[in-house]
Amino acid sequence: MSRLKDKYIKGFNPKEDLSFPKLVKVTLNLGIGNIAKNAPALEVLKKDIAAISGQMPSIRPAKVSIASFGIRAGMPVGLSVTLRGERMYSFLDRLFSIVLPRLRDFRGIPTKSFDSFGNYTLGLAEHTVFPEIDTAKGNNPHGMEITIVTTAKNKEDARKLLELLGCPFEKP
Repeated sequence: MSRLKDKYIKGFNPKEDLSFPKLVKVTLNLGIGNIAKNAPALEVLKKDIAAISGQMPSIRPAKVSIASFGIRAGMPVGLSVTLRGERMYSFLDRLFSIVLPRLRDFRGIPTKSFDSFGNYTLGLAEHTVFPEIDTAKGNNPHGMEITIVTTAKNKEDARKLLELLGCPFEKP
């Protein structure tokens, strides 16, 4: 059992208090941009995301053609991974305790990124901040979006849940 899940179960006992919010899933989304036309670079990026998440990403195709961007319907435009269960908890543990403190000038993540349903979305400028990625290989850094989906009914409950799990929010 991961350290974060153990902390959640011991601290909150979700079986007794069913009203307490729970984590549902974590999704990782990565736009691939011009790499879609370069198959070897796309494979390297897929392996990077697989190393970060622990499972292979799915390729997300474009739904419509956009001529000004040179995109046709069906072309790959992104990579996506959905984590649940043990992988979700181990990923969040690494994110909160290792990756976020490694960011330059890190003072906490903003609290404004909650939606009205209690989900949190965090954007990273580079996927190479994860320790699983070897930057000596010359990987091109790509931006990444991490969405944490909870059963919380509002922003305040979701924030309390993430704070209790060790999420480093910025100080007011």
